[in-house]
Amino acid sequence: MGPKKKKKSGGSGGKKKLSKAERLRLQKEEEDRRLIEEEEARLRAEQEEAERLEKERIVREERERLEAKDQERRGTELAELHSLEENFLRARQWKADYRAHAKWEHYMQCDGSPDPAVPQEINTFMSLWQENKNEDIEFVIKKGNQVLNLIEKLNFLLLDTPPNELMEEVIVQYQESILELQSLLHQKYNEATEHLLKKASTFADSDSGNMDVVIKDKNITFCIWGNLKKNARFKNHMFCDAENGFDLPKTVATSDVAVRILHTHYDHISPLQCIPKHHLKVQALESKPELTVLYDMKEEKEEEQKSGEDSDVVIEKESDGRKSTICFKDSTKVDPGENEKLEEESDKKSENVSTISGVQVAPLQEATDEKEEEIIGENVVDLHQFTPVGGVYLIDALKLPPQAKQIKGWTMVELLDVGLETYPYPPESEETEDATYPRIGVTLRLLDSVIFFEEPMVARWDSAGKQWRTDGISDIKYKMKEKQISFEMDAFYTITLIQDAHLNMPYQSWELRPNGTDELLFTIVTAFAEVQMQIKGNQCMLSSIIMDGNEQLSHLTGKWTSPIDLTVALKKAGVNIFPSDYSYKYVCVNKKVSEHLKTDAVKDEDWSLYMFNGQRAQRLKISETSEAFSEDLAENSEFHSTLYHLIKDFACEEAIEKVKKASCLFIDAIYQLLIATRVLTYS
Repeated sequence: MGPKKKKKSGGSGGKKKLSKAERLRLQKEEEDRRLIEEEEARLRAEQEEAERLEKERIVREERERLEAKDQERRGTELAELHSLEENFLRARQWKADYRAHAKWEHYMQCDGSPDPAVPQEINTFMSLWQENKNEDIEFVIKKGNQVLNLIEKLNFLLLDTPPNELMEEVIVQYQESILELQSLLHQKYNEATEHLLKKASTFADSDSGNMDVVIKDKNITFCIWGNLKKNARFKNHMFCDAENGFDLPKTVATSDVAVRILHTHYDHISPLQCIPKHHLKVQALESKPELTVLYDMKEEKEEEQKSGEDSDVVIEKESDGRKSTICFKDSTKVDPGENEKLEEESDKKSENVSTISGVQVAPLQEATDEKEEEIIGENVVDLHQFTPVGGVYLIDALKLPPQAKQIKGWTMVELLDVGLETYPYPPESEETEDATYPRIGVTLRLLDSVIFFEEPMVARWDSAGKQWRTDGISDIKYKMKEKQISFEMDAFYTITLIQDAHLNMPYQSWELRPNGTDELLFTIVTAFAEVQMQIKGNQCMLSSIIMDGNEQLSHLTGKWTSPIDLTVALKKAGVNIFPSDYSYKYVCVNKKVSEHLKTDAVKDEDWSLYMFNGQRAQRLKISETSEAFSEDLAENSEFHSTLYHLIKDFACEEAIEKVKKASCLFIDAIYQLLIATRVLTYS
């Protein structure tokens, strides 16, 4: 073997070892580079901060300039707003004259019908009818329509008359008259039922031999079955003409019993709503007969603490097993000479007050005092959240009175002076308190004149607690396409169908579209339906309600009426697009306009967002599709004290002239529907 080869050191592939001096030089270069970068970053940050501060200064100064400009023209805008508010005063005066004219026309007719607003006339009417006995059911139904008309007139007066024109004692009188008329009508239905049952045998059905009577009218459906044969096989029955029916326990089916299903298409059971206890201030300027209503909840609470309970007027009226509470708050009278002071105070309180067309209303969140909130028990229907729809079904088991018998050419009948007696079920006995009894089956036909957007709850009237309850009802089955509902109950109850009062809220969209002079189309789109209302002059009309592509409530469409009457009719038909003072508790609401002179649809880019906080109005930079909310002002826009003056900045002269020339009654009609629907809040 030869000698080993020596390994070569170094070469192009090896790393050259740096000297200490070179390492120090590189470290110094790296440190110098880092210091330069930090200095550049610091200078950049200082420049950016300076630019940010300069931008904020410019924005702040511009905002301060706009705020100062807004303050300078507030007096001018307020004066212009007052001139616009005269439309409401003229409309109010026109309606007052119209009510006086209608009262005179009623007086001149001399048709014997009472004026429900006159206590003497309405009391005489009720006393005379009270004295009449043995009236048949057909007469009572006809007379009942007159009574319901009187109730509607009283309700209209309560809703239509301005608050400052309705004295507290007048409101008490009207609501007491409503309760007494409802009670009298129900009493007359019972008397007519007793009169009918005394001759039940004359209405015997040829097949079953039992009494079977159905009477249908625009306001009620009257069904009654009399158990004349007491055949246990005939324990269930369907009133074919009304599509209402029942299934009785065997013990009831073999007894002297009659079953009545009286469906009143109206609700005469639920307590009358409490009159709001808002604190009213009447502000009248010396130079102009003008009215501004201020709702100041903070001041009201302070006065409540000072005056205590003595300042409230509370009246409880009990009728037909229900109690209605009418409560009021004393109004404060303001001396006309203090108007300027009030005006200044109202500006200071504007942060707590929302202003719409000169009428200032307290924020919805302050509509009720927490101490006044009711505690709702289990199975009790909260009438602030839910509402009865489709009327009331009185389902009664009644004792069948002795029937006439033919004996040797004579008609013999045993007369019992006990009135209409109910048949107790379950039996009232201490020994059977814990016993279980078969349940009563019921099938009810829903009204075609009512929309149920969802399957309704079934509730029974608790006369002891004066409330609607959902217990005692079981095995509910729905056939919504057939408009039929069936269930079982553990006793005979008065039944109603309950619907969520806020299922159409918040609205998906809404639009006011002018169609001509003093005419427009008001559209509200909800999750379930599209509601179109036409406004023309001082009247409005339901144009259409489209649900699942089909038009609904044809009996209401195409009829011109007042905004109040349309509101009441839509509520009765189950279309509740009218928030109450409590609705903010059950609906997530947002605070949020486009000029529209043509009849075609508005383009998306033409819409703008405006914000109004009660003190200042401004156009926002964001759009409906923006990811986050921002109060930044839109470019080339300014602050204004009212929404009207803000829109004037972007509206053309033609649009402003249309506003100025609009009829006061037309403006008032729009105002009423906007206040009723509160689209600015619940959209």
